Amino acid sequence: MVSTNASPRHTAAIVPKTPPLAKAPPRKVRPPAAKPVAKAATTAPSQATQIDRQAMGHRIREVRKSSGLTLKQLSEKSGVSLPTLSKMELGQVSISYEKFAAVALSLGIDIAQLFQPEPKARSARKVKPTIYSRSSLESTPNYISDHYDHHLLANDFADKRMTPAYSRIRARSMDEFEGYGSHPGQEFLLVLSGAIELCFESGETVALKKSEWIYFDSGIGHAYLSTSRKDAQILLVMTRLQTPT
Repeated sequence: MVSTNASPRHTAAIVPKTPPLAKAPPRKVRPPAAKPVAKAATTAPSQATQIDRQAMGHRIREVRKSSGLTLKQLSEKSGVSLPTLSKMELGQVSISYEKFAAVALSLGIDIAQLFQPEPKARSARKVKPTIYSRSSLESTPNYISDHYDHHLLANDFADKRMTPAYSRIRARSMDEFEGYGSHPGQEFLLVLSGAIELCFESGETVALKKSEWIYFDSGIGHAYLSTSRKDAQILLVMTRLQTPT
């Protein structure tokens, strides 16, 4: 027997097609406005930090006269020629550290006193001993010679036993020098950046690069040369020049 209870066929519901939504035109995204790039601050060298040759010459002349010395006497005492000494006092020439050192030694003063931008007036009150001296290169008086850019440090520390200095070496060949420089005492040199060659009048040379140091007798004629692409920077510490007895 054939059953009459056959399941009715399921008819799929017809869903009307929804037309596709119209795509919105792409939004134009503006790139963020470029922020102005802050320029590195450049500080013009302060006049107070630049050594005025005429001011230095004036200081030498004042100390010389107060010591009762003539130009000729100071020349004989220091070994600096009379014409050079005269030009030093007039601020007409660029003088090496060694010549300034010889003059300071002969005058019985610390060479740093010649590099002070303004001579400090002496106070009538009792001055306490100096405990320390601190500053920055930007505020330290500097003297530019033909071969080096010197910053003598701790100028305001009285009765120093050492003369520390930061120097930039611009000389590249011994042909730039008339001769070797020397000054009584001993010297410590540390290369801060770049590389140098330390040349002695004995014919010896010592090559030094960053972080290397040397200690030597500064009474032997010597000169520094930069051997790196950029001017080398060094730290010098010289024993304080003592007035001969």
